[in-house]
Amino acid sequence: MHRLLTGLRPYFALLLLCAGLYAPGLAAVPPLDRDESRYMQASRQMLESGDFVAIRFQDVPRNKKPVGIYWAQAAATALFSDAASDARWPYRLPSALGATLAVLFTFAFGKHLFDRRVAFAGAALLASSLILVAEAHQAKTDALLLACSTAAMGVLGRLYMQARKGPAVPAGQVAAMWFALGAGMLIKGPIAPMVMILAILALAVADRRWRWLSTLRPVSGLPIALAVVLPWAAAMAMGPQTGFVSEAVGKDLLPKLIGGQEAHGGFPGLYAVLALATLWPGSLFLFPALARAVRERAQPGVRFCLAWAVPSWLVFEVVPTKLPHYPLPLYPALCLLTAAALFAVREDAQALFGRLWAKGLGAVWALVGTALAAAAVALPVVYGTGFAWFSVPMALLALAAALLPPYRSWRGLHLPAAALAVALSVPVYAGVFAGVLPRLERLWVAPRLADAVAAVAPEGAAVALSGYHEPSAVFMLGTKVRLVNAADVADILAADPAAVGIVDERDRAAFAARLEQLGVPPLPVRAEVDGFNYSKGKPARLFLFRRDGGK
Repeated sequence: MHRLLTGLRPYFALLLLCAGLYAPGLAAVPPLDRDESRYMQASRQMLESGDFVAIRFQDVPRNKKPVGIYWAQAAATALFSDAASDARWPYRLPSALGATLAVLFTFAFGKHLFDRRVAFAGAALLASSLILVAEAHQAKTDALLLACSTAAMGVLGRLYMQARKGPAVPAGQVAAMWFALGAGMLIKGPIAPMVMILAILALAVADRRWRWLSTLRPVSGLPIALAVVLPWAAAMAMGPQTGFVSEAVGKDLLPKLIGGQEAHGGFPGLYAVLALATLWPGSLFLFPALARAVRERAQPGVRFCLAWAVPSWLVFEVVPTKLPHYPLPLYPALCLLTAAALFAVREDAQALFGRLWAKGLGAVWALVGTALAAAAVALPVVYGTGFAWFSVPMALLALAAALLPPYRSWRGLHLPAAALAVALSVPVYAGVFAGVLPRLERLWVAPRLADAVAAVAPEGAAVALSGYHEPSAVFMLGTKVRLVNAADVADILAADPAAVGIVDERDRAAFAARLEQLGVPPLPVRAEVDGFNYSKGKPARLFLFRRDGGK
């Protein structure tokens, strides 16, 4: 163990762990509705149009999040693919890279807050957390935001330790902190600054010391952060989407603060309940570790991690709109606190892991792995082509991951139990993302629609779609697909015999009636796609029509 933690070895070990966790399924999982497909399509349109300032989904301005993630996705796609391709993995690369960087930063800065053992274990727990593995597989903002916020908070932690006779922090790292803060703002607005400001306030109140804050060098640092954000903001102000800020704040941010936006509401405390799943498998030890952290809050590293996690966590709990990934920027601190407790073998606090309430939470924790095992068997039956034999070893692995770590922990082998949990999570996640999810054909309506269109029409044919207006359909069918009603589909087919019309089963009567009004004879069904629209929780049955009798 000691040799593994010397030099660059822990970084290489963590890189291998991240590759095993994030690479499987990155290319295989179809585009997800709705956010991921919106991000991918908007990034693709930047490449198609050459406009890297305005953010659009088809012809509609997308004034929700800043431009950073779109630039990253467009750059990855331009480097490894092109805008004409429907490959998803290039758009997901920034998320996988962001997750990996966050893990490496957690170790790099965690060793100054604690030691190399704690930092390595904390980074491994973060890498294998269910929510980060899920975000690493999606072309969204959160994994890359995590990398930026971890870099910024990591340097802040080093400056905090420096004020307590820790090693000096190079000026370049302080500048990098401000750059990371600006990059975080360019990716997801105020989240990264909020986490840092609340942590600083919490530390100042707890310590009653402010002088160390001068080491942040705000006079020279703030311009660095602003230099990251202001050029794009200025370009937006001079461009056609001048209402970006008012719409982003008025239609996206404020509604989330006032109520549960888009039915994503929840009660205060929900994130604490969800943590057993989102931080799985490390959540097996989370709550005893937090109890230990409160006891040991006088230790500088523990105090900093509590200041990092607790105030912002309370904010997320109070905000009415709740999604599982919102507290992700706080997870490095929680994982480091968990790892610190696992290595506190000579403290009375170690006995917390053996308390009855901790064992009870471990039994609840085991339900997450059990649910994964059940899903591996049931989902292909419900949403795939039927029972799949590959589900059996996948289910057995998930059951082992659910039962063996708590069993070892209940025997007092807490650190070996954590290592086993991380090790077993690698094949379990690989089975989920590379094995189970890609085979749930009924859920992946958009890729099957694209295949059906390619089979009945030449490349470049106009496509009009009624009833299934999911963003994944736009990404798979192309930017020019027209999302219209059934009567408009009939109008388009009447005007262009080579066009393809796609009509939902519920709209067929209106489609047929409009064709009759236009004097067009009834059209035969050229193809049919039957699936399940999981965004709406309803079946989807779509019919393809085309007047031209060609391909």
